[in-house]
Amino acid sequence: MEKRQFLKLLAGAGLFSDSALKNIEKILAAGEDQSPETLARNEDFWAEIRSEYRLKPDYINLENGYYCFMPRHTLERYIEHLREVNYQGSWYMRTVQWDNKRSAQARLAELAGVSPEEVIITRNTTESLDTVIGGVRWQAGDEAVFADQDYFSMQEMFRQMQERYGVVIKKVSVPKHPKSDEEIVEVYASAITPKTRLLMVCHMINITGHILPIRKICDMAHSKGVEVMVDGAHAFAHIDFKMTDLDCDYYGTSLHKWLSVPLGAGMLYVKKEKIKGLWPLFADFGHGDDHIWKLNHTGTHPVHTDLAINDAIDFHLMIGADRKEARLRYIQEYWTRQVRDLPNIEVNTPAESHRACGIANVGVKGMKPADMAKTLLDKYRIWTVAIDGAGVQGCRITPNVYTTTKELDQFVAALKEMGG
Repeated sequence: MEKRQFLKLLAGAGLFSDSALKNIEKILAAGEDQSPETLARNEDFWAEIRSEYRLKPDYINLENGYYCFMPRHTLERYIEHLREVNYQGSWYMRTVQWDNKRSAQARLAELAGVSPEEVIITRNTTESLDTVIGGVRWQAGDEAVFADQDYFSMQEMFRQMQERYGVVIKKVSVPKHPKSDEEIVEVYASAITPKTRLLMVCHMINITGHILPIRKICDMAHSKGVEVMVDGAHAFAHIDFKMTDLDCDYYGTSLHKWLSVPLGAGMLYVKKEKIKGLWPLFADFGHGDDHIWKLNHTGTHPVHTDLAINDAIDFHLMIGADRKEARLRYIQEYWTRQVRDLPNIEVNTPAESHRACGIANVGVKGMKPADMAKTLLDKYRIWTVAIDGAGVQGCRITPNVYTTTKELDQFVAALKEMGG
């Protein structure tokens, strides 16, 4: 959707006053000739984006990684969808719900750069990836490779496959500060044997924000006959990419994170030729083995959430995927560069720009992560989450597009004081 068309939609829905509309049009117009990297430093532009969010005054929210709550436009549209579905009742459910769901799927597919026949809407990343893990036709002795840093839910699903089918689990550990892409690729390559069926890898490691060289890992694994499933919970609508850039076989993400869709929406991508080889987690009818809809039978679900996906995509495109990535990377580096060399501070995220974006992890030496998070909230009114495991001790810091450099200045001052 064109930015001007999007703004007219907002005005028509009563989501902007005339003065606010004129102001944001002015800001957007002023930014048209600026590169994403230049615009990332334009605090006036991002202040206008910030005005679209209702923010709690109780604390500075640096924990958006769990849930990037909706901007006002998406929230109001979501409520409208809920009212309309409630008004139409079973008529809606028995007539147009599936057409509308497929329309939202098609827009997600376009955003991902794939065919609508390769995408379904799920509830979250866990459901997406567990659908693949549980759907592989495992044989006793088959091997699965993943990392200590992978999300616990999927690790537990692999352990269930181990108990149920005799799958052999092989775990690796991703270095926090690799010297090269090849070092990371070799970590995974060293675990692969002729019995390896599936390799799981994070696009962006959730506890540190480390972006892994997915295409290189996929190329290596495919050369050995191994399929690759990517956990993209934190990468989709955070960094600007297409699935063709990765060439993975499966990709799962949570739309309630960086796309700011209402809670309860995720996405699963399955490469077309891989669909037939997966069992559905829930029995389906009416779709062939090679049709991705066979994986999407979960019973009655909150269809108004599906409708809000379109609105979230509109807002994402209004900002611009390249602009959003540049801003998130800029504000991460804005604060990490100020504390990386401090003697009692440890940044657990790579310094190279291409290895991270908005997410980073930082620890204070001699302080347990839980105590650090509690101190940040109680003393400095800064909300984060403690991470203590998989070789990472610190707090995960996840600002969003509404976060200001002034707020990050307060966070940096707190770290310096805590680090003594």
